[in-house]
Amino acid sequence: MSKTKEQYLEILSRFPLEGTIGTIEPFGNGHINDTLKVTNNANETLCILQRINHQIFTNVDMLQGNINKVTKHIRKKLEARGEKDIDRKVLTFLPTLDGQLYYFDGESYWRVCLFIPRSRSFEEITPELSFEAGKAFGDFQFMLADLPEGALGETIPNFHNMEFRLQQFREAVQANAANRLNEVQDLVNEIEKRAKSMCIQEELYREGKLTKRTNHCDTKVNNILFDENGKVLCVIDLDTVMPGFVLSDIGDFIRTGANAGAEDDENLDRVFVNMDIFKSYTRGYMETAKAFLSPLEISLLPYGGRLLTYMQTVRFLTDYINGDTYYKIKSPKHNLIRTKAQFKLLQSLEEHAAEMDNFMKEWL
Repeated sequence: MSKTKEQYLEILSRFPLEGTIGTIEPFGNGHINDTLKVTNNANETLCILQRINHQIFTNVDMLQGNINKVTKHIRKKLEARGEKDIDRKVLTFLPTLDGQLYYFDGESYWRVCLFIPRSRSFEEITPELSFEAGKAFGDFQFMLADLPEGALGETIPNFHNMEFRLQQFREAVQANAANRLNEVQDLVNEIEKRAKSMCIQEELYREGKLTKRTNHCDTKVNNILFDENGKVLCVIDLDTVMPGFVLSDIGDFIRTGANAGAEDDENLDRVFVNMDIFKSYTRGYMETAKAFLSPLEISLLPYGGRLLTYMQTVRFLTDYINGDTYYKIKSPKHNLIRTKAQFKLLQSLEEHAAEMDNFMKEWL
């Protein structure tokens, strides 16, 4: 994404920005879109400029339409609550001068979001932060719970559909494109052993027992902005906000936030579920989400952690068997290392399943 400052200025000129632009430099550590911070000549941050990765988000109209509907809906909810400082509590994306939700320069798609001043994010997780994160994501879902069915599209179709991920996995095993199957046959067997029990949410949906809701689908602590006092401002990174099951959102936080180790930890002794983080996040989440959750959804929330961890194990192993065609890797065995770390976390979650299920009885 190497452009000259003049080229960036040309893109920014399509948006209604005030003031003289000073610097334009890379910002954050996102893996999908290219993100730049734009300052004025007083060195104050004006906005965030992003190049949308349209290889991942192939329908940019839908993507930006979803974000526009979600941010407007949240803004109305905050206004109805009488919230103060609303511009810091919901993201504001600027339309182009001709009223479009993004600018296409003939090659790439660009969007501009106003920078939220005096905000910060965290990479490390503590029980206190996980409680705040739980409240934030629960409230995010609560505010969007009354969006009518069909209001949002799926920006990445079948993103958290376990049956679809298993189909991809089995196709990879059948093809054995990189000739790696013998090396991972034990892991393949472990995945197949759990396959039926990990497709419960799709079955319950077909039976009419589980409903689809508006989910964030990337519930990491660094997707929340906090103020200078450590209080939540807003949820960010809205590209994957789409219809799905609530198990996805609590499940993905358990998978990432409650893992004592790293996603690609080679030392498997460090990989296990941190129950303090799980309990703190769940308490925070239920404080705001219990108003719209069904008893069945509440009872299945710990299962969501196992499901999303199993799903990521499947996805990493699928990519390894395919010859590393999807995820960026740092070494030839990186996807296999990731697979083993996720599977170790899954085993830890299985060991704590009864304790986690019992913990949910407080809300049942």
